[in-house]
Amino acid sequence: MKKLCYQTLKDMNYDGYLLPDAPERVLQFGEGNFLRAFVDYFIDVLNEKTGFNSKVVLCQPIAPGLADMINEQEGLYTLYLRGFQDGQKVSRKRIISCVSRCLNPYTEFDALLACADNPELRYIACNTTEAGIVYDPSCQFADTPADSYPGKLTQFLYRRFRTFGKETGKGFVILSCELIDNNGKELEKCVLQYAAQWNLGDDFTAWIQDENIFCSTLVDRIVTGYPRAEADSINEENGYIDQLIDTGEIFGFWVIEGPQSLKKELPFEEAGLPVLITDNHKPYKQRKVRILNGAHTSFVLGAYLAGQNIVRDCMNDEVIRGFMNKTIYEEIIPTLTLPKAELEDFAASVTERFKNPFIDHALLAISLNSTSKWKARVMPSLKGYLEKTGKLPACITASFAFYIAFFNGDHLAKDSLTGHRGTEEYAIKDDRCVLEFFEAHKDDSAADLAHAVCTNESFWGEDLSLLDGFESAVAGYLEEIRTQGAYEVMKRCLAE
Repeated sequence: MKKLCYQTLKDMNYDGYLLPDAPERVLQFGEGNFLRAFVDYFIDVLNEKTGFNSKVVLCQPIAPGLADMINEQEGLYTLYLRGFQDGQKVSRKRIISCVSRCLNPYTEFDALLACADNPELRYIACNTTEAGIVYDPSCQFADTPADSYPGKLTQFLYRRFRTFGKETGKGFVILSCELIDNNGKELEKCVLQYAAQWNLGDDFTAWIQDENIFCSTLVDRIVTGYPRAEADSINEENGYIDQLIDTGEIFGFWVIEGPQSLKKELPFEEAGLPVLITDNHKPYKQRKVRILNGAHTSFVLGAYLAGQNIVRDCMNDEVIRGFMNKTIYEEIIPTLTLPKAELEDFAASVTERFKNPFIDHALLAISLNSTSKWKARVMPSLKGYLEKTGKLPACITASFAFYIAFFNGDHLAKDSLTGHRGTEEYAIKDDRCVLEFFEAHKDDSAADLAHAVCTNESFWGEDLSLLDGFESAVAGYLEEIRTQGAYEVMKRCLAE
C-alpha cells in the first residue's frame, strides 16, 4: 500500500473534502494527538463549511517530534471521532487536510521565524502541556530557539513586531489550550517577562499588549490518539498507510474568552461547531470541573471497591449510575451559576461520554492523585451545597468516605501504597506525603481515621471537621463500607 498523501488520494479517486492549497493563516505550537483531533479538526470543518480557507503550519514544541512523519504525508491524516451519542454507537471518519507542514524549530528555527513575515498569518494556537507555560529565566533571546514555549513565542512575536510593528492589525489572536487556569493570561505574563528580561523595548511591550489578543480557553474532548492495536486493520480498510491516525471521542467543546469581534473572524457558529466565544470562560470551566471531573472523582473509588474496573461498565450498573446521577443532578448542579437547562444538558452528555464503547477508561487510572482531585473537583460542591441548603449532601459525603476507604492501604513501596479489594491487591498512587499519612493510620478505627483525614489541613487547606456533622457522617459511612461494602453505601444514599 502507498503512504497517505494527495497523490495517493487522487489515484484512489477520493471524493471527500480536501483543501490542497490555502494561505497559512494559523501557526500551531504542538503537533500531538490532542491538537490534531481538536483545533485542527475545527479548522478543517471551518474551511469546508464557511470558506475559512486557512492552512495550519505546525511547530513541534520539543525534540524529537512528529515533523518528519507529518511532512511525509503532506500534512494529511485520518481522524476517527467515536463514541456513544443519542443512544447509539457512533464512528465518524474524516481526512484532515488543513495542515500544510510541520517545522522542527531545533533544526529549522529560521524557517519558523520566517512565518512571522507572512502578512496573512493571524492566529496562534498552542497546547504545550501544563508544564509548557512557564517562565524560565535561563532562556536567552539569542538561543535558537529558546527552550521554553513562552520564550519561543516571544522570539516569534518580536520578529513580527520588527516586520510589521508600525502597522495596526498585524498582531495575533493567541488561543492557549493548556490545562491550567487562565492559560492565555498566564502565557501573556511570561511573554512580557521575557520582553523585559531581554530588553526588547517599551514599544515592543506596548505592541504585545495593544495588538495581540491572548485568549484563555477551555478545551474538552478525550483524545485517545494513535490506535496501535487497530492501525493495521484500519490501513487495510482505507487502502493507504497512515502513520498519523488519530482517534478521539465524538463530544467536543471549546470555550474561547475574547472580544465578540472574534465571532466574525472565526465563524464557528456558522459552521455548526461546538465552540463558544464569550467574555468569561470561567463558569464553563467550573461546569466541566464540577460535573465531568467531579463525577469521576466522586464515584470511581467507591465503584472500584464495589468490584468494577472500567467506567463504561459502571454506567451499566443501576446503583452506581444512580449514585453518580444523584450526585450530579441533586448535589452539584444546584451549586452552579449557569442556567439549569444548560447544566442538565451537559450532565446528560457526561453519561453518554462515560458509556463510550471505544474507550476502556480504567478506574485505577482515574484514581491517581485523588487527594488533590477531591479538593479541586468535589470539595467546592460540598461547601456550596452546605451553604445553600444547610444540609450535608449524602452522595458527596459518602464519596469522601470512599476516598478514605480506597486509600486505607497497609504497605508502602517506592511509589505506591498497597490497598486491598477482597483478596486482590491494588496500587494506591498519590504524593508521597499522602501515602505516608495513610500508612501511618492503617490500623485506625473508622472514627479515628475519619478524624485524622478530616483534620489534615495540609490536604484540604482547612479543617473539614468544622463543617457541621461532616466528620461523624463520614465515619459512619466508612464503618458501613468496612462491614457491608461500598455498594451497599451507594444503595443507602439513593434511598435517602
